[in-house]
Amino acid sequence: MNRIAKICIAGLAVLPVAGLAQSQKKTPYWASVKADEARMRTGPSTEYPIKWVYKRANLPVKVVAVHSIWRKVEDPDGDQGWMHVSLLSPARTAMVTGSSISALREAPSATARINWRVEPGVVGRISECAKGWCRFDNKGRAGYILASRIYGEEKP
Repeated sequence: MNRIAKICIAGLAVLPVAGLAQSQKKTPYWASVKADEARMRTGPSTEYPIKWVYKRANLPVKVVAVHSIWRKVEDPDGDQGWMHVSLLSPARTAMVTGSSISALREAPSATARINWRVEPGVVGRISECAKGWCRFDNKGRAGYILASRIYGEEKP
């Protein structure tokens, strides 16, 4: 749980109402947390209690349901709750999973040169996912990682 930096609280907060920041997509689909601090609620309204507070921008989430300007999301731990659409970005990100360090390779091949190594919990942008590999970029440190080593790539 501490890898994704979320805090359980039982309070209420008011979020500003914003226009739809994302187009209506067919669920499930991938998104990422846009804000440095984002609240997940037990229901699709500010009237519902806060379930978690995420303290990590770019965290990948799976959107599993849509209700007006609210999105029901699932985080890397499997927890589900509702977030206001303004807190989410359509940017594709992923989080390294597992219990050991993963290699970021120069090409999508197990024999390609290793550019970088990443620990579980590292978050980066992903692109070019094909044949079990994704291009993973963490602040300019990029390479190809096995899709099985990240949360955010498998077909939602």
